[in-house]
Amino acid sequence: MLKMRIAKSTVIFLVFVLMLSVFMANVTNLINVDSHATNSTPLYEGLDDAEPQWLPPKKYDISDSPDNLVWFLQISDIHVSIFQDPSRITELKEFCDITVSAIRPAVVLASGDLTDAKAKDKMGSGQIQGEWEHYRKVLEESDVLKKTEWLDVRGNHDNFNVLSLASKENYYLNYSVQGREHPRSYMHQTAVGSEKYTFIAIDACLEPGPRRPFNFVGIFTNTEADSIGKYVQQARAQGGDYIIWFGHYPTSCILAQCSGGIRSILGRYREGLVYLCGHFHTLAGTVPNMYTLQQAGFLELELADWKDNRAYRLAAIDHGQFSFIDIKHRDWPVALITNPKHALYVMPQKENLQSIFESTHIRVLAFSITDLKSVEVQIDNGRWLECRQVKGPLYSVKWNPKEYKSGLHHIQVRVVDNDGREKLTSQPFSLDGTRLSFRILPRMLLMSNISHFFQVLFGTMLILLVVPLSVLRFLHKLCESGKLQRPRIRIKVFQRWIRKLWILSTIDRLFYPLVLYALYLTVGPWSIGEIIENHTGMIFAWGTWVGSSYLPGSFTYAYGFFQLLSFQLPLTLILAHRADQRVYLMEKPSRKPPTILNLLQRHTLLVLLVTMQASMVYFFWLAYGTMAIILGPMRTWSVLLAIVLWYQINVMPEKCFRSAAMVWSSKRPVINNTENEANSEESSSHKQ
Repeated sequence: MLKMRIAKSTVIFLVFVLMLSVFMANVTNLINVDSHATNSTPLYEGLDDAEPQWLPPKKYDISDSPDNLVWFLQISDIHVSIFQDPSRITELKEFCDITVSAIRPAVVLASGDLTDAKAKDKMGSGQIQGEWEHYRKVLEESDVLKKTEWLDVRGNHDNFNVLSLASKENYYLNYSVQGREHPRSYMHQTAVGSEKYTFIAIDACLEPGPRRPFNFVGIFTNTEADSIGKYVQQARAQGGDYIIWFGHYPTSCILAQCSGGIRSILGRYREGLVYLCGHFHTLAGTVPNMYTLQQAGFLELELADWKDNRAYRLAAIDHGQFSFIDIKHRDWPVALITNPKHALYVMPQKENLQSIFESTHIRVLAFSITDLKSVEVQIDNGRWLECRQVKGPLYSVKWNPKEYKSGLHHIQVRVVDNDGREKLTSQPFSLDGTRLSFRILPRMLLMSNISHFFQVLFGTMLILLVVPLSVLRFLHKLCESGKLQRPRIRIKVFQRWIRKLWILSTIDRLFYPLVLYALYLTVGPWSIGEIIENHTGMIFAWGTWVGSSYLPGSFTYAYGFFQLLSFQLPLTLILAHRADQRVYLMEKPSRKPPTILNLLQRHTLLVLLVTMQASMVYFFWLAYGTMAIILGPMRTWSVLLAIVLWYQINVMPEKCFRSAAMVWSSKRPVINNTENEANSEESSSHKQ
């Protein structure tokens, strides 16, 4: 018998290790970039019939020439609000007036969430005309539109409560810079020197656009994919050399109807260097540098928000090499080393690294709000070299790259302006292909599929709530029939909770409502209400209907996971604990009536749970209105379910617990005597 137990335990352990290994292997393959970093053939070859075989990246002679150089800015998640933090607006004006004037970029990319679109209580959502007026007023009063090309695109907040592009609530059309001419994705091409650079905006906003929170994930339709293909062909016909993609949603947050997903589209074109986005707000500061190299060979860079972090990005393409640096507002001077390039951000499929190895000059872009006093560079703690101003913000100094031909090296630049402000910027570089690795968390966030992750969370929690109770109920039937003995587990904590859940699973009045409610959430509507103002819709786990429009499920799974985790799981454990108490009192009945303290201990957890869920009902009402609350099985009805089940477990007769007590009682004769007494009482009452 001991050998049998050891064998079963070993098998279970090996199966667990195998499943974990398979899972980790899949995750590792998903976020692996090294195996594709030096691959000279396109990962998505053949997806575009018009796409020829890729040629090696163009090689440049990098000297101190100001040609083949462009720089630009990105700002994201501005969240102009008439209710929160007025400094967002005043400092945005300062950015447009002072920063743009100092840097003089070819373009400024405003990658979505231009306005906040949230009510004063922060729960309701919808387009607010006053916020859009402030946004437009800042751009006009700062004269930024005369200084550069302002390329804005919508984010999910700019699409709250917008039924369609033609809706009067779609203020993006009238108040943004690009909206009137380009209501969705578009292309802008600019020529700098002898090269042309194409900026393609990707609009993945839902249509219709529901109120928050169910538009956290975007969708890229086949129509938008066709438009992108046309823009690329147009750019090529006009002699475009490089493409910079930009949009609001990271690729992990975009559902794509096309084969291969959004990354297959961005990765199939040899001109595409980088995808610039926002949306994640650095996960409240936990992932400040959210960058990765996608397996298709292009960089994906999420930018911290302007809303709270006041961040912006300076990027440059210098002789085919893409470089960038993220900067805090008012942090001067600003310096960006463009040659040699940062070793972490090298793109072997897109950039010719031989250009760096054969270059004759170190190149730096330096800016400040006053004239610069000095620009110096240092390599590997060597002597400081004074850079010469070539033209505008470009500074250079001669170097011999062959001295650094192997291994990893470090270069730093020191910039001092006439007001005494000093900035020291450093970065690693490599000339022999030595690579650095992106951090694991940014890779997982940007290279995964957030919708699939949410589905796994929801499905896992659902299984944890349904399967154990169902298995314990089945085992109880076997114990009742004498085919199985009650399990004995040495770890007392596990033993206690298995007993509690076992007892709960035997009570029909509790088991079926708990299991059926959890299963209902996978198929039935969670709520029926005004998903968009004056337009009724239905929310399911697998998607949302607004009129005749269907939006695939994505963030709904995260919402459902939170409901199961924060309500269904605690409710199950609270009921299981109370059921165990009822069985214990059958064995050792108390002769004293419960005190107030006893009652408080008994009901406190359930009251807290119901109160928390009631607060969620209130927040849901703020977001979607009265109808959504009345016809809301997920939120409102769950409160009623908890109250009814708690009432049931406290008043139901002891006979509902006897089946479990027969298996788990330490005093079976007492239970048997109790049954005999009950039977005799019933027979005597019949005789009377």
